[in-house]
Amino acid sequence: MAKSDAPLLIKRYASRRLYNTETSDYVTLEDIAGFIRDGREVKIVDLKSGDDLTRQYLLQIIAEHESRGESVLGVDILTDLVRSYTNQASSVVPEFLAASFEMLRDGQSKAMENIGAMNPMAKMPGFEAMQAQQAAFFKAMTGGAASPTPETKAESSSQDELDDIKAQLQEMQDKLSKMTK
Repeated sequence: MAKSDAPLLIKRYASRRLYNTETSDYVTLEDIAGFIRDGREVKIVDLKSGDDLTRQYLLQIIAEHESRGESVLGVDILTDLVRSYTNQASSVVPEFLAASFEMLRDGQSKAMENIGAMNPMAKMPGFEAMQAQQAAFFKAMTGGAASPTPETKAESSSQDELDDIKAQLQEMQDKLSKMTK
């Protein structure tokens, strides 16, 4: 699906059915998740009131994926998110998550740009740094509770790579400190 600047407008009818205004047909939550995975921005509005329901439906999509065992968010992360709604950290959490996902997207974009022939992952410039960055991100998000992958275990054995992870974690902490000021 082509990426467009304008968000795809989905209208919710009183019957709770979702209507794709571009293709003039009804869609499901899974269809909407597919549009988003394809890089399309989506806006869901109530037909009658005009209220923006996008957040509500995005949360519902995440909840359905999590309930089917497609867990991305660990219990520790979900618990921390719930806690963030009730304390002063709630002002920092959205910026931290946005910055973390931006770093992840940038790393994925760079990886896709560098994919070559034969064994692209092993030959990709900066791939090891990206893996270390992702490992530091997930460790920070899970409080160190995430189980490391075999690749992460192998990388962590080298002191240089451990220093890289520490530097990246320090960079994330510096960015977080700047956001709170």
